[in-house]
Amino acid sequence: MNQFPSLRVRTVRLEPGTLRQLWRYSDPHSPLVFLRNGDGIVGSGQILWRREFFGPDRIREAADAWSKLTSFAEVKDRAKVPGSGLVGFGAFAFSENSQQASVLIVPSLIVGRRDGIEFVTAITADSTKPDASLRDPAPLGPDERAVFETGEMDVVQHQQAVDHVVDLIGSGVLSKLVLARDLIAKLPEWTDRRHLIGRLAETYPDCWNYSVDGLTGASPETLVRVRGREVRARVLAGTAPRGLEEHIDRDIAEQLKSSPKNQQEHRFAVESALHALSSLNDYTDPGDSLTASPEPFLLALPNVWHLASDIRGTLPLAHTVLDLVQALHPTAAVGGTPRKAALEAIDRIEPFDRRRYAGPVGWIGAKGDGEWAIALRGAEIDPDGTTTAYAGGGIVATSVAADEFRETEWKLRPLQDALSSGSIDPYGDALFTDFGTGV
Repeated sequence: MNQFPSLRVRTVRLEPGTLRQLWRYSDPHSPLVFLRNGDGIVGSGQILWRREFFGPDRIREAADAWSKLTSFAEVKDRAKVPGSGLVGFGAFAFSENSQQASVLIVPSLIVGRRDGIEFVTAITADSTKPDASLRDPAPLGPDERAVFETGEMDVVQHQQAVDHVVDLIGSGVLSKLVLARDLIAKLPEWTDRRHLIGRLAETYPDCWNYSVDGLTGASPETLVRVRGREVRARVLAGTAPRGLEEHIDRDIAEQLKSSPKNQQEHRFAVESALHALSSLNDYTDPGDSLTASPEPFLLALPNVWHLASDIRGTLPLAHTVLDLVQALHPTAAVGGTPRKAALEAIDRIEPFDRRRYAGPVGWIGAKGDGEWAIALRGAEIDPDGTTTAYAGGGIVATSVAADEFRETEWKLRPLQDALSSGSIDPYGDALFTDFGTGV
């Protein structure tokens, strides 16, 4: 593939109701998927352009490469909705020190749906005219299962790590650190990986159901979204489990909303996000100012309540969604505070490379728009089927190691159940237990 091929892109509308389960249109062994509530985009076919990025400038270099690629592209888009036209799927490593590649990928065929409008995008990398006719999805293949085993951090190591972090907080080095652990499984190579996406999408429709370059999961957390020049980000900080009975569930939600500890953590997370976005130094015009929800609202997911706030603004001129991703990552909810000290501690304490877990995952369009989530509740699935799942939690001065380990068990349940039994229990062992915030 040429470094920057001259892509020809054609998007056409489909009759409403033509597309059913979008995830079925992805590749069985290397899905490209970014969906929520049944809407979104799915890529398949030949990979026409793929670039890898490493180090502290990985997101900025990706933004530069995308700008050069789109400058050579010829785009005819008759749908004109988010996700139509030329799109690149992306996933970025959590740490600048990671050995895992951050990627941007352009496939030859994309199908999507947005606000009732369904479309097909065909892309070619030569003089060939793009054929935007709809192809039937490949028949579903083998639905194999996998059993997870302890990874590089077992329960004893996790307890020691939590205790060490609490000591660091007590000494004033940190205010909070998000500590993760891992599980390992082996999925047979011939497995049709669309089954996993399908089960997660069915049980967690309100989450971002994502799969990019093997990174697969269902994340509740939006990092940032740009439509036109409208910017939206959602901050989640403050969590409580759902109750089985309505009156108990309602009481839990009210306790979360009135909790001084959770309110304080949430305010910090919002202020951190606003500061990160304002660091672009372009929010000087009153019309471009950033605003956040005056008070957090309760966001209900199948297994938890979250305190949530929406941030709104206008994309500064000459910027793209990847510039906002660069400014925001890593959020305080997946790294810690202070940011620099927390990231250094994560690299030192965790016995593994997080790879792209808790990093940005999503898509960017030709005009710089896009949608990006934080890659949570998921796993890295290698080409040979080796599957590494991650989960973590925010450690503060009052954290207890046994509770923190239990929190990670609960957060690993959706992926474990989806891979091992196919029957996802959204409540798991989480009922009536306060898991706090984190990843």
